[in-house]
Amino acid sequence: MPPVGVLALQGDYDAHAKALARCGAAPLEIRRVAQLDGLAGLVIPGGESSTLLNLMRDEPWFEALRAFHARGASLFGTCAGAILLSREVRHPAQESLALLDATIERNAYGRQVDSFETDLAVSVLAAPLGVAFIRAPRFVQLGAGVEVLAAHADAPVLVREGRVVAATFHPEITGADDLHAWWLGTLA
Repeated sequence: MPPVGVLALQGDYDAHAKALARCGAAPLEIRRVAQLDGLAGLVIPGGESSTLLNLMRDEPWFEALRAFHARGASLFGTCAGAILLSREVRHPAQESLALLDATIERNAYGRQVDSFETDLAVSVLAAPLGVAFIRAPRFVQLGAGVEVLAAHADAPVLVREGRVVAATFHPEITGADDLHAWWLGTLA
């Protein structure tokens, strides 16, 4: 199994690490830029994207993550992670890594009280995936090279462009590990 990590600055990184471990990986909790060395992939978890941006200012995370991707590593972002990976962020506008040719709108489904769980048909999985949408963002525009792997109410919610996978939902909360297992399989 290739070495993988979970960005452990903020958000539900522990649930992602446990999901990856249940899939046979030995994930590392990544808190420093230097820890990216030798990894094949990194999960950027959900949480609060503006808080995560503030925490990332302590080290050159943007440069390091862009270099990490450029050297062939994979990224899997969920919720706030999808926001950070997208080319453009709206509502409000904020800085991003711009590694995914997508425009995303923050908190597009409403407030915390509007959060919900559902099952999604995912093109790369054999069975529906149980997921949670918590103050979820929404992809409002995708570039031509972005593949939609799942949609909810006709809106893309899981996409892939090359070695970047982004979900506007939380797969780690429901205990459904199929998406994590699939992502690990793409690293081989």
